[in-house]
Amino acid sequence: MRNRVLIAVLALVLTVSSGVSLLGRASIFESTVWEPENQEELRIIVANGEGQNYWPNWRGPSGQGVVEGSGYPDTWSDTENVLWKVPVPGTGHSSPIIWENQIFLTTASDDGTRLTLLSFDRGNGKQLWETPVPFDRWEHIHTKNSHASATPVTDGELVYASFGQQGIMATTLEGTLVWHNKAEDLDNYHGSAGSPILYKETVIIYQDHRGASFVAAFDKHSGGIIWRTERDTGTGWGTPIVIDTGKRDELIVSSQARVNSYDPDTGDEYWTVGGNLFEVIPTPVVGHGLVFASSGRAGPTLAIRPGGAGDVTDSHVAWTTQKGSPFVPSPIVVGEYLFMINDMLSIVTNYEASTGRLVYQGRLGRSSREGFSASPVAVEGKVFFTNDMGQTFVVEAGPEFAVLHTNELNAQTLASPALVDGIWYFRTDRELIAIGK
Repeated sequence: MRNRVLIAVLALVLTVSSGVSLLGRASIFESTVWEPENQEELRIIVANGEGQNYWPNWRGPSGQGVVEGSGYPDTWSDTENVLWKVPVPGTGHSSPIIWENQIFLTTASDDGTRLTLLSFDRGNGKQLWETPVPFDRWEHIHTKNSHASATPVTDGELVYASFGQQGIMATTLEGTLVWHNKAEDLDNYHGSAGSPILYKETVIIYQDHRGASFVAAFDKHSGGIIWRTERDTGTGWGTPIVIDTGKRDELIVSSQARVNSYDPDTGDEYWTVGGNLFEVIPTPVVGHGLVFASSGRAGPTLAIRPGGAGDVTDSHVAWTTQKGSPFVPSPIVVGEYLFMINDMLSIVTNYEASTGRLVYQGRLGRSSREGFSASPVAVEGKVFFTNDMGQTFVVEAGPEFAVLHTNELNAQTLASPALVDGIWYFRTDRELIAIGK
């Protein structure tokens, strides 16, 4: 499998270096272009009510990095449009989340033996409190991973954070530990990274590793296990989503070799689609009646029509392509288009989401292997791609490739930003930064 991945990457590199145009039609393996039905019914289930005013979870209130509202600056630097900048103790790649006047994120200190949930004041960046998770056993991580890579989630009552080997914990908004569930030992060769999500009265997460892999739902008030479903996959670092198909809710897990759908109330499997590669990180996104799931260093990206039962690979894959697929960052759907950043070559790809027709490809900055980690966000008709060096490329969210601005934070930036009330909140390798007009 690793040889197949390497061959696919080399083939794409040779295509670029040979001067062959990057423009062309997607590698759609289905013989017909699929026309979606009832596309308005399919949606991702996100925070309700007051949660829509903040950034309560990974990829924000939309669950997909798409931001409502206006007034967000599209130009900045490490000094321009900076409202405040404060140091963050320890290291971590988790993204900030926001509720009311607080910013929450996780961090790791003392070589990963002290893992904590932090709170900062949204107005001035002052650190408010720090709550450690009970420590059990050190977890091995990849050099690009961290011991605090999972983004927390909040419902405005409690804050829930996953620390891989150390389990899941919940605190009050004031930092008081409410519960901690140390599920079991994990053996993931690059460490843990997937973020928890909320669904009804549960916290859901999946942990694929070289032990007893599982997807499970925990009672959000007590931490007790509501249900747990075993998985036979050996590696994965993604975050699940829950979708409303118009007929039922489905928990989507995109991981090693396949995409699975489960009943989020019971953990029973609905369907599975094959085609993913060995290593999977991106979070799926939805739009136009389809679920888009990307995997591996060279694709593929699968456009899946949810529903059905059993193995629906032959009947429910609308289109698929390897061209432009990301390894680490998640894709994003903006209007008619599906945008992806191939972090192996720094190439942005724009597809017509409903059909898989390739709209364009273009390079963002210098080609760099695994040069992007943050997932893109979209606001006010623009898509923002931030690379690991802290450069944010502002791309017009339309059918023509146009880079409007390139903004420099001059700091390593692997975490995705949070956006609330016209202000960007970036976490770099050393600081938390608020950017606004």
